[in-house]
Amino acid sequence: MLRIAVPNKGSLSGPASAMLHEAGYRQRKESKELVVIDPDNEVEFFYLRPKDIAIYVASGKLDIGITGRDLLLDSGASAEEILALNFGRSTFRYATRPGTAKGPEDFGGMTIATSYEGIVAKHLADQGIDASVVHLDGAVETAIQLGVAQIIADVVETGTSLRNAGLEVIGEPILTSEAVVIRRHGATDDHPQVQQFMRRLQGVLVARSYVMMDYDCRAEHLEQAVALTPGLESPTVSPLHNEGWVAVRAMVPAKEAQRIMDDLYEIGARAILTTAIHACRL
Repeated sequence: MLRIAVPNKGSLSGPASAMLHEAGYRQRKESKELVVIDPDNEVEFFYLRPKDIAIYVASGKLDIGITGRDLLLDSGASAEEILALNFGRSTFRYATRPGTAKGPEDFGGMTIATSYEGIVAKHLADQGIDASVVHLDGAVETAIQLGVAQIIADVVETGTSLRNAGLEVIGEPILTSEAVVIRRHGATDDHPQVQQFMRRLQGVLVARSYVMMDYDCRAEHLEQAVALTPGLESPTVSPLHNEGWVAVRAMVPAKEAQRIMDDLYEIGARAILTTAIHACRL
C-alpha cells in the first residue's frame, strides 16, 4: 500500500483531508483516528503532527506527505516539495520595536526569537549576518517585552497581533509558505500509485480553479467568442437547430468567469452558463 502522512491538527489538517476526500480517498471520521486504510485505492493514511511529517517521509517509512513548506524547510529533513496545494498560505517575516532595526543588515550582534530556528538560521547564514537565534514554541511576540530577544521572526497574516504588541514588520519576507506534497530526496515517482495520487490532486486543483462555461452565439461571431474562451486544447462547438447559431463549451478560469461572461454578452452571446467542475484529468 502507498503510505501517506496527513496533518492531524492545525490549520492544514481540515483542508488537507477535504482535498483528499475530493480526490476520492477515504478519510478519518473522528479526530482520534491515527491511521485510516483505504483498501479500494490501496492507500494507508497516517495522521501525524505537521512538524514531524517531513522527518517521517525523509526516513523512507512513509512514501508521501502533506505539510507546510515552512515546516519542511525548518525540519532540515532530506525531503523535497513536489506539488503546491494552494491552501494554508502564510508569510514569514521579521518584526521588532520601531527604531530597533530596518532590516536583517542591522541584526549583527542581536538575538532573534522564533519557532522556526532552522529557517531563520539559514536565512541569516545566506546573508552573512552574525546574529543569535533562540528557539521558542509559540507566542514569540512577548520575547522582546521580556528581554529575551531584540527581534522576532514569525508567521504574519494581518499583522494585528504584532501591532498590539507594539511591534512593526521589517525587511522583506523571509519565506512565503503554503501546503505542499513532499517525498524523500532521490525517490522516483514511477510507482503507479504515486502517479495516480499526483494526478488526482492535480485534478482537484484544476477543478477548483476552473468552471465549465456554455453559451450560444451567432456563427459569424464565433472567432471572437473562441478568442475569449479558448479552453485548454480548444472549445467544443456544436450547431444549433436554428440556422446560423452554435453552442460553445469551454473551461475558463473561475476568477475570470464574470468578466468573460460580460465580454461574451457584448459580442452577442446568449444563454451563458457556468457550472462547477468536481473532478477532472488533463
